[in-house]
Amino acid sequence: MRLYLFTLVSLFMPVGLSAQVVADIVKDSTRYEVQTSAHIMLDEVQVRATSIATTVRNLNLTYITLDSIAIRGRYEQSLMPSINEEVAGLFVTSRGVMGYGVSTGAAGGIKIRGIGGSPTGGVLVLIDGHPQYMGLMGHSVADSYLSIMAGKVEVSNSPASVLYGSNAMGGVINIVSNDYSDDGLHTSLRSSWGSYNSLRTELSTRYRKGAFGSTLNLSYDRTDGHRRNMDFEQLGLYSRLSYEINKRWSASADLSLSGFDASNPGTESTPLEDNDAGITRGAGALSLTNNYGISTGVFRLFYNFGMHEINDGFALGAAPKDYRFNSRDHMFGLQIYQSLSLVSGNTIGAGIDLQRFGGEAWNQFDDGREVDIVDKSLSDYAAYLTVSQRLTSILSISGGIRADRHSVTGTEWVPQGGLTLRLAGSSEIKASVSKGFRNPSIREMYMFPPQNPNLLPERLVSSELSYNARAAGEKLQYSIAVYYIEGENLISTVIREGRPLNVNSDRVENSGFELNIKYSHNNELSFRGNYSYLYMKYPVLSAPENKFFAGVDFSPGKFTGSLGIQYISGLYKDVNNGLKEEYLLLNLRLTYRAGHMFSLFIRGENLLDRTYEIIAGYTMPGTTLDGGFSLTF
Repeated sequence: MRLYLFTLVSLFMPVGLSAQVVADIVKDSTRYEVQTSAHIMLDEVQVRATSIATTVRNLNLTYITLDSIAIRGRYEQSLMPSINEEVAGLFVTSRGVMGYGVSTGAAGGIKIRGIGGSPTGGVLVLIDGHPQYMGLMGHSVADSYLSIMAGKVEVSNSPASVLYGSNAMGGVINIVSNDYSDDGLHTSLRSSWGSYNSLRTELSTRYRKGAFGSTLNLSYDRTDGHRRNMDFEQLGLYSRLSYEINKRWSASADLSLSGFDASNPGTESTPLEDNDAGITRGAGALSLTNNYGISTGVFRLFYNFGMHEINDGFALGAAPKDYRFNSRDHMFGLQIYQSLSLVSGNTIGAGIDLQRFGGEAWNQFDDGREVDIVDKSLSDYAAYLTVSQRLTSILSISGGIRADRHSVTGTEWVPQGGLTLRLAGSSEIKASVSKGFRNPSIREMYMFPPQNPNLLPERLVSSELSYNARAAGEKLQYSIAVYYIEGENLISTVIREGRPLNVNSDRVENSGFELNIKYSHNNELSFRGNYSYLYMKYPVLSAPENKFFAGVDFSPGKFTGSLGIQYISGLYKDVNNGLKEEYLLLNLRLTYRAGHMFSLFIRGENLLDRTYEIIAGYTMPGTTLDGGFSLTF
């Protein structure tokens, strides 16, 4: 009952996100030289719906942004480790040196404030504003999100379903591609090698001349893994073309491809043989944006696709299975948004989202037979309206509503509300009430024995109060947020009449607080940190009670580096048996600039050589080391 009361209140309360935050983030010009700087921006995040930039100070939800320095300075092929370390309240599961995999035993699950599901369906990943999840399974694939594609990453820890619809009920991770604004050709090559025969290689080239710009990024990564049958190999590509038609209109096209082979060794007590997966994921988009000053807009077509071939493997001493799981999935989407600002301090925005998603799955047997599992496509279309109004020099309010129509589950109404109160100096208070929801996936409704076509959407309401401030002559930035989340209709599998069945039986009631802090002493020394506390009335996997990170960035002379420490406790790895994990990690990265174009670097993870598990039965590697070079010209 309280869920619906919160929803009703939020309909009449000034709303969550102002109209300017609909599609993307402004793309900064960034180079690849490793520096130490302000990696995490707490309240000076530039966001855009089309081409108008504003700061998150005008919004009533707190966003955290990782810039290119934070992303590339970690020397990871995947974006997930950087996000996991730098964002309070967010946790990503892992099982090895490199690669997350798919299916049973996979890692890469994302939880924000305890919301995310298993696999991740409650946190929406975006690339330049368009959704990324599997058309059949309904969840993101962590290995698809590579560092080479990102100029920055923006994370919201609050529901954003009013703007993005299903799957954004726990929050959103928006990966923003980067462009060069200066003319000319710029190329970067980086490669490293280290523990467990792990190789990471990236090649990036960017070109701009006048109104035309292009980007092409390639990566190749592999590892033997720290356990037998845990090898991983991946090839990634990201390309982008942009053209400024005139002062008011611009167009862009982008394509990302990722192909990887991943092996799952099983738990240490029940190892597996030949549990291998070959995965191809791709996404492309065509965008047309306009800027008429008082009105801005975007028209975007996007298409996501995937091909999966999975061998479920077999236990030691058992007979190999005589089939392979195969699937092809797709998602086609259209996004249209236009904002209008006729009066000072007021912005009205309206948008339309259309999606068609689905695919087919089958078992391919060794004797040539094919047994169909599912061949299904569904539709979702939505319209939404947002209004933002500055009432006084210190008070802003905004409101929004979304009507989302799913071809099976029907119509979902999504309100959101909030306000921003600017105090003396650079401090502010934000309050919001946000509804989030997730439609059941094709897998949950139509695939495998627990399937149930009568499932309803998952729903929750989140209330948040935050305080953001700057001090010490702008050198110190910090934010504090407290929240309460209540949800119902969460999908779980139960036994009915001796058979497993997916039902809307679970609830969620989470509360907690988060702290983010950054201090820049000077150009050579800065500090950053975050802490989150999470209380869950109904515990879930992979959502730590306490998550702490503290890091120092330094740049003496030709050296740059960072030292970070992360502490995790109260992390459920087995809810039924009450098994929790606690661990402390120390990581170091050090770079030597041998010249204007050439750098050498080393990286050390888990330098304290701690033994710990994130997924039950999968002991994480001890100390790992690697080193390499970066060449920019």
